[in-house]
Amino acid sequence: MTLSKRASWFLIAVGVWTWAIWPNFLKNIWKDDRSWDDGPTSFFTVHLVLVVSSLAIGSGVGWLGIRGARAGRPGASGDAATPDRLISSGR
Repeated sequence: MTLSKRASWFLIAVGVWTWAIWPNFLKNIWKDDRSWDDGPTSFFTVHLVLVVSSLAIGSGVGWLGIRGARAGRPGASGDAATPDRLISSGR
């Protein structure tokens, strides 16, 4: 599968959006009174797992977008990217 330029930029935007939103969410959860009671509560732990997994997924999606955007760029000679540089689904 080859990603279009539009799809690649959408994936990059999703990755950036993820990193813009989730750290702020974690900061707000950290300040919440329900997060601490002589140590982290299950409320905090659940939200921490949610933030970490979302950041990991967002990073992966953004990385795929970057790979797709870079693969679609012409080379130094002005030729299109070769098939071995395009993202493949493995089929």
